[in-house]
Amino acid sequence: MHAVEPHVRRPPGRPARTPLRGPGPVRRALTAGAVAAALLATAGRLPAAAADTTAADASAAVDVTVNADQGLGTIPDTAYGLNSAIWDAHMNTSDTQDLIKAAGIGMLRYPGGSYGDIYHWQTHTAPGGYVAPGTDFDSFMGTVQKVGAQPILIANYGSGTPDEAAGWVRYANVTKKYGAKFWEVGNELYGNGHYGSGWETDEHADTSPTAYAHGVLDYISAMKAADPTIKVGAVLTTPGNWPDGVMGSGESADWNHTVVPIVAGKADFVIVHWYPGGSDAAGMLNTPAQLAGELQQLRAELDAAGAADTPIALTETNSNVLMDTQPNALFAADTYLTALANGAFTVDWWDTHNGVGAISTAPDGATDYGDMGLLSSGGCTGAVCEPPVNTPFAPYYGIQMLSHLGRPGDQLVNAGTDNALVAAHAVRQADGDLSVLLINKDPSASHTARLRLSGYTPDGSPADVAVFRDRASAVETSTGDGTSRTLPPYSITTVTLHPKSGTASALGAPRSPKVASVTDTTATLSWSPSTGGTPVRYEVYRQQGTTSELLTGTTSTTATVRNLTPGTTYTLNVLARDADGRLSRASAPVTVRTTSPAESTCAVAYRLTGGWGSGFNAEVTVTDTGPDPIDGWTLAFAFPDSGVSVTGYWNANVSQSGRNVVATPVSYNAALAAHGGNSVSFGFTGANSGAYSPPTVFTLNGTVCTTT
Repeated sequence: MHAVEPHVRRPPGRPARTPLRGPGPVRRALTAGAVAAALLATAGRLPAAAADTTAADASAAVDVTVNADQGLGTIPDTAYGLNSAIWDAHMNTSDTQDLIKAAGIGMLRYPGGSYGDIYHWQTHTAPGGYVAPGTDFDSFMGTVQKVGAQPILIANYGSGTPDEAAGWVRYANVTKKYGAKFWEVGNELYGNGHYGSGWETDEHADTSPTAYAHGVLDYISAMKAADPTIKVGAVLTTPGNWPDGVMGSGESADWNHTVVPIVAGKADFVIVHWYPGGSDAAGMLNTPAQLAGELQQLRAELDAAGAADTPIALTETNSNVLMDTQPNALFAADTYLTALANGAFTVDWWDTHNGVGAISTAPDGATDYGDMGLLSSGGCTGAVCEPPVNTPFAPYYGIQMLSHLGRPGDQLVNAGTDNALVAAHAVRQADGDLSVLLINKDPSASHTARLRLSGYTPDGSPADVAVFRDRASAVETSTGDGTSRTLPPYSITTVTLHPKSGTASALGAPRSPKVASVTDTTATLSWSPSTGGTPVRYEVYRQQGTTSELLTGTTSTTATVRNLTPGTTYTLNVLARDADGRLSRASAPVTVRTTSPAESTCAVAYRLTGGWGSGFNAEVTVTDTGPDPIDGWTLAFAFPDSGVSVTGYWNANVSQSGRNVVATPVSYNAALAAHGGNSVSFGFTGANSGAYSPPTVFTLNGTVCTTT
């Protein structure tokens, strides 16, 4: 079966001439299919002029629900990141530094994608690549310090050694005292040719994922000997993206399922990249909805392999479609917030400057230069030239809008809409304000957003409003009505409300909730107590979309939730209630995955036998472990992710309706002997658009089975 390979951007011989790269919020009621359909329906509309924000179109009204009691995590100071590259002669100029700082960037990555695997820091050389003057490590750190950001540095795995990496750590943190905390071991090493496509330099004789994983351990040991306080990360693939699922000759597991068990408990974080693409603006704007599921699948893979709670860094992302015009600004804002709401501690845009590429036209009529940079490089393709160097492109403002929504220390909370063309994210700010970011993906029509708030009471004063309109060259700020806003076409809007006095509890959020134990129907949680007073009780809530369901309450800092469904994933928050009946802010979210039944009269084993990023093969084995034989069986299960479909099958008859799948026997395998006397196996081919998490609940003739 043919594996779909990635669009590869290799290091150039000269800078700024070709696209360069080192080769909500999230839980919305609308399906990815519904989003795509709605976007495609509007893709052919002609652009409209910027809409008057006081005008209202009743037919385009959108209900936006914000639940301030559903915490999705705190924005870290590393959240809003950006890549820097040593072939960029403008990376450390004062103009660039000022623009990066104004965008609210808190993390800068160096030395630039695949250059990380050819870069030698001591000599400031990258054999086979171009190195611009003024881009050495100390100059880069000057930019980091002026911006007020943190560095994340790529240690050279492809053509370097653990000792070379350790020397860099020693120079950075012992000699220069830069305090560089985050270090990656290599860049996209899965692209070293082991799976056929090779863009990443890897001079090791063994280029397998096993060799890389053991190499990571060697790097960790050497680098932490130089500075034990640093955090070192390992490279993984993003589920649903090539080469996820691919296995080399003679291998029984793909990259992630090989690397993670080896580095679990030793690597401090894991690294993924995400370039979803899409055939056009409408398709591209649909993709952030897929990212949530892909990161959730990655988290489940880490948990299952003994790497629970390992942080995730998304150190490269861009759309690959209409890269410097308004659609990509909308994509950028949506992607950052979706990733952060699903556990990423940094999202790093590719790139600061990148270079002019293929010229095209966006749906709003704007010229797109095919430039993946936030800032213009000033280059030309034929007679078509970019604006002057350091002119911000639209994605720059999309990222700048993030700081209007929330800053480090603020809490992401859940939001959703009833219209596929409008995305919503929300933040409960540290000062008590509630801010909502609204993305209108419609290229030609305004939509009136009506806020529906839960867990928050505004004071009725004018809201702070920021808007980035289509084809604008700055973010507009004003004050106005915060409960109903008309969103201009292709725009990003933030509305920040202020709390009514006396409605917020003085209690702090319960801290550090953990899953102490879990069965098929129960989960026991523990947490650290709230500060700021003595709670009357603690309450555990389940997130169901933007609705909170109270599961249990307690006066202690532990609780057991009962009557859960086997094989189901739950997102829970703990809140404290004070003597006046007010709830504290929500704890960080905690994910509970119930097991299959410990005892059953049937057993099912589900195993992936191969994959190619956009599809996979799976084998299902069914056993009757009960006392009675079965003659004629029906196995039912559901895919956790909406973008999965069965495209072929063997040794069974398989049908699908939505996410639900039913398999029945063929003529020669209808009989299942009692007490595990035999087993029946069948297989199927699946196509996936995004995540494809394994089914967790199987029923055999109506009985829930034990699953492995």
